Amino acid sequence: MPEIQKTKEEWKKELTPEQYKVMFEGGTEAPGTGELLHEKRSGMFTCGACGAELFASDAKFESGTGWPSFDKPANRENVELIEDRTLGMRRTEVRCKRCGAHLGHVFDDGPAATTGERYCINSCSLKFDPKK
Repeated sequence: MPEIQKTKEEWKKELTPEQYKVMFEGGTEAPGTGELLHEKRSGMFTCGACGAELFASDAKFESGTGWPSFDKPANRENVELIEDRTLGMRRTEVRCKRCGAHLGHVFDDGPAATTGERYCINSCSLKFDPKK
């Protein structure tokens, strides 16, 4: 997928204020509030800004954290992992590689039976396509 570059003003016109704050200002939605948290249908979770395919529904699991959690990306080429040392913590940020949107963070406390990773993703950073 070709990279997408837009101005802040262009993103603000296309996204809700919460989406913009989370995806392009590094915010976090409140736990338990995301509309895709309990989504259980088969399909694909895509970037809420640019539509890049990020996580297949079969990678989603209930982590009890309050955010949608996945054990692996659908295509590792569509996500970018960046060291994050904000808030006095050392974490790994997950961004959409196509548009640079902040998605959430990845941790090493996921299901041991699969990858052992937990991609903790803001629901408002995603869209869900049940047809894919």
